Amino acid sequence: MTTDDFRESGLRFPEGFTFGSATAAYQIEGAVAEDGRGPSIWDAFSHTPGKVLNGDTGDVADDFYHRVDEDLDLIKSLGLGAYRLSIAWPRIIPAGTGEVNEAGLKFYERVIDGLIARDIEPVVTLYHWDLPQPLQDRGGWTVRETGYAFAEYARVVGERLGDRVGVWTTLNEPWCAAYLGYASGEHAPGIRDEEAALKAVHHLNLAHGLAVSALREVVTKPDAKYSVTNNLASVYAADPQNPEDVDAKRQIEALRNRAFTDPQLRGFYPQDLIEDTRHITDWSFVRDGDLELIHQPIDLVGINYYNTDTVRRGAEHSTEGTPFPGATRVEWVDQPGPFTEMGWNIAPQGLYDLLVATHEAYPEYDLVITENGAAFADEVVVEGGEKRVHDPLRIDFLQRHFVAAHRAIRAGVPLTGYFVWSLMDNFEWAFGYSKRFGLVYVDYETQERIAKDSARWYAKLAGSGIIPE
Repeated sequence: MTTDDFRESGLRFPEGFTFGSATAAYQIEGAVAEDGRGPSIWDAFSHTPGKVLNGDTGDVADDFYHRVDEDLDLIKSLGLGAYRLSIAWPRIIPAGTGEVNEAGLKFYERVIDGLIARDIEPVVTLYHWDLPQPLQDRGGWTVRETGYAFAEYARVVGERLGDRVGVWTTLNEPWCAAYLGYASGEHAPGIRDEEAALKAVHHLNLAHGLAVSALREVVTKPDAKYSVTNNLASVYAADPQNPEDVDAKRQIEALRNRAFTDPQLRGFYPQDLIEDTRHITDWSFVRDGDLELIHQPIDLVGINYYNTDTVRRGAEHSTEGTPFPGATRVEWVDQPGPFTEMGWNIAPQGLYDLLVATHEAYPEYDLVITENGAAFADEVVVEGGEKRVHDPLRIDFLQRHFVAAHRAIRAGVPLTGYFVWSLMDNFEWAFGYSKRFGLVYVDYETQERIAKDSARWYAKLAGSGIIPE
């Protein structure tokens, strides 16, 4: 099926469907050394020469810390019903454990109260990769103590904001935190150790379960909902008739998807995952009772989706430095275009397939698209004295993916919301400021915000619930 099959307008989403946008603390806030915030692994990583393109850091980013009201007004102007933000752990507990930073809590109270005053629902993510550096110095996600530290941090935030926040997400994309952080070293903390990555998988899962339990004890909003967000992938076999290719697909699905969803949502690790990685670890870091701690009742499953993977069984070769521990004899097949500026293929069919497959595997959970968006080479033009950013490729991308989401709903998937990544251009991790995902253009020299054409398109969708042309 080609992407043209998803070019459709006039489709109406169900009443009550949530239209939102999303950001992450380190990518937008700046003010990394203000008001008691401690250092995170991304502060250390981005200041290490050669780790981030052009030597960029999140020191200033979009300066959201000093522009809260302006940016909340921006969200309001787009007519969005919800805003997904992350809270910076180092701003709340600078050392990762111990003393709580009151100024950090007051900052997020201001953000949450500002959203509520503008009739925008706050959706809070507790971890979007900014682990306090002192915890990394003690082993980071390779040690179980970090999971318990995360639960205490969740408790502190829940006690302060739990009367106002109605949707809580524990982790964002633990796949990236574990594999890109500890296997390939592409992300902070920049470690390349396959066993360390698998330990991180487990301790992130453990942190999720412990945090859900802590939140449920202290959150007082009666209708609060709890969730976790994984960047699940639609993985395809290069030749669906070739058992070897089908097995390569199974192997990557186990590492990419089921290593997280099965313990979180079912209370076990897939046996094939354990067998595939026996040459790396004996999994003895999984202690008795851990899976019961991980498998806590939640209300929503968040899915971040950007592109697809196609794999085949390759010749024997080393996969050292790749994000997939133990993925020997797996080769990735080049995807057909078109592509975004990230080099990711544009495949709305993959989103449809992923939503349907996730619902079939875990039918009792409501689903939310917590991130979907695209980076393109945006440019500012002046027309009639007004600065504009024309981004027809992003509009086309969003339209096709919203059509895919709508078709999934028609197919019976309980999809309740969609958060476009990102509200505004920001620090794109190892790519620095070279990639622009935003609905809103940010001039990093002046911090001027310019709503792109895609922002206007999305405002129409959010206001009417109908996919515009």
